[in-house]
Amino acid sequence: MTPEEPRTRWEELTGGTSGADYAARFERLAATGKDMHGEATLCASLLPPGGRVLDAGCGTGRVAIRLAELGFDCVGVDVDDSMLAVARTTAPSIPWLRADLSAITPVDVGEPFDLVVLAGNVIPLLATGSLPRTVAALAVLLRPGGLLVAGFGLDAAHLPAGCPGTPLEEYDEACTRSGLVRADRFSTWDRQPFTEAGGYAVSVHRN
Repeated sequence: MTPEEPRTRWEELTGGTSGADYAARFERLAATGKDMHGEATLCASLLPPGGRVLDAGCGTGRVAIRLAELGFDCVGVDVDDSMLAVARTTAPSIPWLRADLSAITPVDVGEPFDLVVLAGNVIPLLATGSLPRTVAALAVLLRPGGLLVAGFGLDAAHLPAGCPGTPLEEYDEACTRSGLVRADRFSTWDRQPFTEAGGYAVSVHRN
């Protein structure tokens, strides 16, 4: 992180050194038989065969790696070097880029994307005040008709400890200002109908 980059809430909460621990936690969950690929399954259902995907806030790369296994052209980007180190070791053939999502440009990532996915509470873990410019920056990376898919918690039970919530109204407003139109919204990655009481939202916006 350069001196002028604002610290994300993720960095404030973790110190940017939790990559190995984060990966180990998901390995333990996978060992219990829990489906670890709900985000990738939903994204794959929305994409053309071989579509191009940006995993924005990719962490250790779980979503991008699964989508690449399914035949999609994936790029991962994150601000946390410790998370990217795990991703690069696990799947060295996928481009893993370190960048601030609020300042990312087409020059950084190359060709436009059919879909940009923000999984794992990326939205509430952004730097304070950066939501509008982050959504705007990601919208520019989409092809015409491309999709921005974001899943994040709405209450304390679905957010990391100490992380404030992001109201859906603020997220929707940022999307609207960036020229995106909401196409769908679910309470889970497996398309359960959305209710505020569910405490979680998966939003699909189209440009």
